[in-house]
Amino acid sequence: MAIPSRYVGYMLAAAGAALFSTKAIFIKLAYEDQVDAALMLAYRMIFALPFMAVIGALAYARRLRRGEPRPTKRAVGLAMLTGFVGYYVASQLDFAGLVYISAQLERLVLFTYPLFVMFLGAGLYGDRITPSGVAAAIVTYAGLALVLATDVPSGERATIIGTALVLGAAVTFALHQIMAKQFLGLLGSALFTAISLSTAGVLCILHQAVVSGGDFSASPRFLWLALGCAIVATVLPSFLINAGLARASPQAVSMISTVSPIVTIALAVAILGEPFTVADAIGSSLVIAGVGLFTWGESRGV
Repeated sequence: MAIPSRYVGYMLAAAGAALFSTKAIFIKLAYEDQVDAALMLAYRMIFALPFMAVIGALAYARRLRRGEPRPTKRAVGLAMLTGFVGYYVASQLDFAGLVYISAQLERLVLFTYPLFVMFLGAGLYGDRITPSGVAAAIVTYAGLALVLATDVPSGERATIIGTALVLGAAVTFALHQIMAKQFLGLLGSALFTAISLSTAGVLCILHQAVVSGGDFSASPRFLWLALGCAIVATVLPSFLINAGLARASPQAVSMISTVSPIVTIALAVAILGEPFTVADAIGSSLVIAGVGLFTWGESRGV
């Protein structure tokens, strides 16, 4: 008996979310060799760029075959701007934050970005903040506060700096989500994403060239981990999530993405040997429950 398409979509989305969650593990392992956030991000983009270029070229060719008009300069410019905000600025902040804090805390802080989408949407476009959104924010940030109260005494200043950087990444990525929602229809999902990611990729490589004076030296292990981050935690999950979205609703895919912090926490404990206390467990559960509540309420408009 054939599996219903939506269930295939659920499985693809879950696999994509799980692979996305490995990003912090690859980065923390690479930092054991060389603590250089800009270099890691540059190599991640170097390895991912060819795939994005192929995807963009195929999407462009498909557009022409369908007789659709060529992309306007405005549409391409908006896609590039969105990539600068969401994939360059947010990634630089996120990778820098991982220098200071654990993979577990990074994923939990970054996972709050849907709430910032709600707040920024209300501030910029007058979108309604729903009661479930307010409840979700309270639950989520209560959990985050509990985790921070546990981690700050041991990490002190480093934990505060790292959390602030990743929080900045969450805010910036939320802004990217809002921009993408506004401009995506101008080019279509595949071409828009390819242009956005390619723009960010070039900027990340130039960033490393400028700050390092052109030094891209790295150990073989660092390069293998950067390749893994590019393929396993960037390219593959992007395809899987898009394939999931083609078969299941965006709301379902969003709910399924709540597995991401759970996978990161499990991998961080098993592979990186990071501690996981009772307070971490309670706080993490609250964060995941809060974002899940927000997604559920958003899908129902309550």
